Amino acid sequence: MNYRENFQLWLSDDFFDEETRRELAAITDEKEIEDRFYQNLEFGTGGLRGIMGAGTNRMNRYTIGRVTAGFGDYLLDMFGAEACRERGVVIGCDTRHNSEDFSRVTADILSGKGIRVWLFDSPRPTPQLSFSIPEKKALAGVIITASHNPKEYNGYKIYDEYGCQLVPGQARQVIRYIDRINDYHEIPFGGNPELIQLVDTTDDFVEAVLKQSLLQDSGAKEELQVVFTPLHGTGYVPVKEVLRRDGFTRLAFVEPQTQPDGDFPTVVYPNPEDERALEMGIAQARESGADLVFGTDPDCDRIGAAVKTAQGYQLLTGNQTGALLMDFILRHTELEAYEKPAVLKTIVTSELGAEIARKHGLAVFSTLTGFKYIGEKITQFEQARQDGDETRSYTFLFGYEESYGYLAGTHARDKDGAVSALLLCEMAAECRKQGKTLIDRLNELYEEYGYYRDAQDSFTLKGKDGLDRIRGMMSALREGDSPFAGTAQVLDYQGQVQAEAGFGLLPKANVLKYVLNDGSWIAVRPSGTEPKIKIYYSIKGSCRNEAEKKLEEAREIIRKQLNV
Repeated sequence: MNYRENFQLWLSDDFFDEETRRELAAITDEKEIEDRFYQNLEFGTGGLRGIMGAGTNRMNRYTIGRVTAGFGDYLLDMFGAEACRERGVVIGCDTRHNSEDFSRVTADILSGKGIRVWLFDSPRPTPQLSFSIPEKKALAGVIITASHNPKEYNGYKIYDEYGCQLVPGQARQVIRYIDRINDYHEIPFGGNPELIQLVDTTDDFVEAVLKQSLLQDSGAKEELQVVFTPLHGTGYVPVKEVLRRDGFTRLAFVEPQTQPDGDFPTVVYPNPEDERALEMGIAQARESGADLVFGTDPDCDRIGAAVKTAQGYQLLTGNQTGALLMDFILRHTELEAYEKPAVLKTIVTSELGAEIARKHGLAVFSTLTGFKYIGEKITQFEQARQDGDETRSYTFLFGYEESYGYLAGTHARDKDGAVSALLLCEMAAECRKQGKTLIDRLNELYEEYGYYRDAQDSFTLKGKDGLDRIRGMMSALREGDSPFAGTAQVLDYQGQVQAEAGFGLLPKANVLKYVLNDGSWIAVRPSGTEPKIKIYYSIKGSCRNEAEKKLEEAREIIRKQLNV
């Protein structure tokens, strides 16, 4: 059916609820109708994510139902009815509009197929879901979240039995089952209450996070003054509890932002990457003189921070925080106690953290963009150790990506805002005890390793026309020569780019990376979760001014090339 036929079907068929049909009847813009119905909302490598509303290309109970029905069939075929009934699936959600309803729809459909469901009793962080899957010995997990996306979005992510989000090979298997569901009337929306059990794993999750504590100086922790905001999301309970149990006593909260609210009324954009997200926290910190301000996104897998300096509060980038955490963890870890310790980063993450790791003698692996690839690598390390495969057997210590996501320890297979908060506060407390700030420590690292100026630009191009334009941009870049002088190498991950020894080739990905002679690089990729094209810059200079100048030159070149 074309988009018009789909629209008429949804509008006239009383299978679809009255609210859905009323929403569709109010639409008069033909372009809007086309955008809602020209395709099925795509389940991709990042799961399902889109704007909420009626239509085949929107997030609603029917599109979620279609994906869940296919996923349930996949589980039954893959593991068998008995295992599905015994081990089941863990389901969670964030604080967004419709998240709890969507999680209940998911629970009903899976249980209706004879699959046990462990359903969180209230909104909980994504890393807690990742932790809970192996904790419950479940076969898989589902979390309803659009992470840091704007309020009109929601999402649906699937995790494997290790607590790792599906990687492309696994996702393709699930998609084959989803594609078989062509008639919404076939979706079994009626659940089996006997197979749905409400759970709360918060205490166990907090205990697992606390095992990553590295600073034993209780006095330093008691002196640090911190302001925390969960940005109306799920981070308030676990982060507060982790820091309290770790000995931080001077912890204040941005009270209006502790309230769960899918409208995110106090922020423009509930994303720690957005410099405006911490404005209320910084204002509160100025009044109290707090040393550190930090916030987590709605599903508490990302964290952003600002540090008190003599000039005011300075925001840390994701790359800067990652490098600081790398330095802190490695300085406080008896590396000799670990067999082949390793750290992980993505291909668009700055090289500063990697250089710190290499100086400590650690192996460094780069993955494709997306924390699922870091989670997958952790599982590969562990399986290799179990199999006695010495070439692939490493001990994971730390993984991070430039987009404010970090993981220390193996309690989860996804980035974790709670463990990041713990280590962020501990290293800030250590610096304070030494009469320094995290910015001072960062400058020491620059002095030792060279100055890195990292930045990111993103351009939103919505709708079908926007997607077409993004595809055209990537094609034009591939067809032409490098626009940057002094290019040493052009890496096109759409082809096959060699991975580190022992792990074969990286999967294909729509990413172009220009590596320059001075060690700088620029990467371009479409977002996998939003209608955006993203440009990443990692510019190395002998000093800040040199790096800033090089960055502006690179930005100007790529913007002209893309006409944005």
